[in-house]
Amino acid sequence: MSDPATSARRSAIYLLDQVLGEQRLLAECLSAGALDKLAPEDRARAQRLAIETLRGLERADRLLQKHLQKKPPLSVHNALRVGTVELCQGEAAHGVVNSMVDIVSRNRRYGRLKGLVNAVLRKIAAEGPEAWPALRAPRLPKWLRSPLAQAWGNEAMLQIELAHLAGAPLDLTLKPGVDPTPLGGEVLPTGSVRLRDAKQVSTLPGFDAGDWWVQDAAAALPVKILNPQAGESILDLCAAPGGKTMQMAAAGAKVTALDISANRMERVQENLTRTGLQAELITENALDHQGSYDAILLDAPCSATGTIRRHPDLPHAKDGSQFGELIELQTQILAHAWSLLKPGGRMVFCTCSLLPDEGEVQVEEALDMFPDMTVDRDALDRPGIETDWHTDEGGLRLRPDYWADRGGMDGFYVACLRKSA
Repeated sequence: MSDPATSARRSAIYLLDQVLGEQRLLAECLSAGALDKLAPEDRARAQRLAIETLRGLERADRLLQKHLQKKPPLSVHNALRVGTVELCQGEAAHGVVNSMVDIVSRNRRYGRLKGLVNAVLRKIAAEGPEAWPALRAPRLPKWLRSPLAQAWGNEAMLQIELAHLAGAPLDLTLKPGVDPTPLGGEVLPTGSVRLRDAKQVSTLPGFDAGDWWVQDAAAALPVKILNPQAGESILDLCAAPGGKTMQMAAAGAKVTALDISANRMERVQENLTRTGLQAELITENALDHQGSYDAILLDAPCSATGTIRRHPDLPHAKDGSQFGELIELQTQILAHAWSLLKPGGRMVFCTCSLLPDEGEVQVEEALDMFPDMTVDRDALDRPGIETDWHTDEGGLRLRPDYWADRGGMDGFYVACLRKSA
């Protein structure tokens, strides 16, 4: 029976095999039960190892390259990658090397390569920790890097990639009136609370009491811009996992939260139950929904390219081929949502994407399509929102390299659209 650290490493290698070999997202693997047999702490370790290895993949490969005459089989390569990242982050060489040799030796197909793993990782242990920080921040794959560099410029691209390598702290949205002091984090200019070295979320003060929920500071801004009022009927389209639903419910709005996924809506219900908040939940295709609302929040399905610092698997599991369909779907949902909005109402359109086609361009085209639509630029005048983030058509562009000294933020696009009375 292998020790827990080896079990976690073996599981991390499996996750990498799935992402890099089968182009599966980590979330897919986890929801399919990939780590269910592990104890909670080992599950967390396996996930962390996989994520950190994906973040530093290019660096790991550069260090390994000079010790490998040819690429080993993927599973062995991934064992070397995980080992390299651990060694370069200061993990004890003895434990890492023995563990990886044990994992590879038990592989029926590649057990003969345990000697290679032993030799290579011992060399990495000697030179890697010093060489690691001198290597450049890993670059995004060309299919994604090219359009982003075209949109934001090469210098911004380098800063975004540095933000991706740094990863993401834990941000919390607190219910109105909750004291942030017990959490011990930094209260950001926009009101979110940021924790740098968060332990297990469920052990943090106020979790059981439902005082807060996990939500990136950037993801909390669309609702702040919508500025929900008590008693307003508000539709939250594509609502899961429910952070925005809870924000609006906490403001006293009558929220109807809709999502196409029953599984994801279960998570919304769990979050509402824990926080003691209420909303009407509907599992339905957004394009089929009918109704009439004072305000609408549309967090449209998108490429999620703004969340890579949290989800470094995305550039490796995807190739951009689905983005055209997503952009078309966004256009359709935006148009349908507009038909559900009462005259004089407002709609916030947002996407967690870094691609202008999923943000600025969508709003520009919508303004051409609907004569009764205008952009409410004044809605962006909220605490902590910097004028540098405003865009030409009247929206808000957020990027991972913003607030770099504070730990960055997810990439997002947000615009508040008003319907003529």
